[in-house]
Amino acid sequence: MSKINFSDGQNQPETSFEPRKSRHTSPSQKRKENKSRGSEFLSTLLYFVVALIIFLLIRYFLFAPVSVDGESMVPTLEDRDRLILNKIDSIDRFDVVVFPAPDDPEKQYIKRIIGLPGDTIRYQDDALYINGEKVEEEYLKSSVEEMSTGGNFTEDFSLASKTGEETVPEDSYFVMGDNRQNSKDSRVFGFVDATTVSGTAILRIWPLEEFGTIEND
Repeated sequence: MSKINFSDGQNQPETSFEPRKSRHTSPSQKRKENKSRGSEFLSTLLYFVVALIIFLLIRYFLFAPVSVDGESMVPTLEDRDRLILNKIDSIDRFDVVVFPAPDDPEKQYIKRIIGLPGDTIRYQDDALYINGEKVEEEYLKSSVEEMSTGGNFTEDFSLASKTGEETVPEDSYFVMGDNRQNSKDSRVFGFVDATTVSGTAILRIWPLEEFGTIEND
């Protein structure tokens, strides 16, 4: 008769059990997660608000984009050119500036400073004379050369004949467009109040092939 042995299990491997982690998030953990998300959102919002404020301050007080409307500054500037306006730069002779149109404040004109306060101005045979001395206008050289013989690109005139003043008044400018035969400027509407000048056009950003600084001499 064969014998049957029964094991008491002492030699069998033991099986261990670890407590199962609960997937349930406690209310306190939820509050911490919500608070973290809220802080991140507020930080992002604050970043954009600060960036927007800086952008608006720069645009209002320092620099601003402007667009050319018309052909009064040809060949220096063309219709639909886009420029950057410097609102804090000091203004000098031959700077290209933007200001409200004296004859229509709803519009903005872009012209070149020709006369500063105290200047006498005269044009004769396509030459500019300021305070009795001839001053070169290099930005007009190509236009003058293209003129047919027998005519002047800029008409002969004196400051007194156009404005009734011998000199440019204090805190005023005498401005002209580079397209001398197609420009409404100080020859028509008189002097520009210096306090109304928005700034100087310093950089052309469009079209891209014309990207660069504006010629001021």
